[in-house]
Amino acid sequence: MIANIVQLAATEEQNPLLPPGPELLVGLIAFAIVFYFFAKKLLPNINRVLEERREAIEGGMEKADAAKIEAESVLEQYKAQLAEARHEAARLRQEATEQGTAIIQEMKAEGQRQREEIIAAGHAQIEADRKAAAAALRQDVGKLATDLAGKLVGESLEDHARQSRTIDRFLDSLEDGASKAEATR
Repeated sequence: MIANIVQLAATEEQNPLLPPGPELLVGLIAFAIVFYFFAKKLLPNINRVLEERREAIEGGMEKADAAKIEAESVLEQYKAQLAEARHEAARLRQEATEQGTAIIQEMKAEGQRQREEIIAAGHAQIEADRKAAAAALRQDVGKLATDLAGKLVGESLEDHARQSRTIDRFLDSLEDGASKAEATR
């Protein structure tokens, strides 16, 4: 076949698309050498590199799947911890509310007790002041009454014991009259 091509090429004018016979033969031999070199040396290396890349990619995908599963596991743990933390926070809020309510109740009770003490102290002070005022009034009224009685009678009522008895009788009669007046109302 090559011989036919070479003969055909020699008989015809040289075709620019068809190379001369010896050139064609050298080209075919060079192609066979390069093909052999590729098939025996480069192609196994290329296949080996491609296989390593495929394994690396598959290993990476397996690692990614494992990382995804681990991430999902960590996410579930995080969600569980978050739910537990929320539950704990709600419990602490409830305890704080209960403690706050208890403190408010204690403070109200303490305030009520202090109010009662203040009112009792105020009543005691008022009673003491009333008694002191009544005693002072009794003395002043007694003094005025003895002075007035002394002027009316024309005699000195300087005797202290007699003066006290007279004042007491007078004031007692006034208090009895006031009590009777209140009872009739």
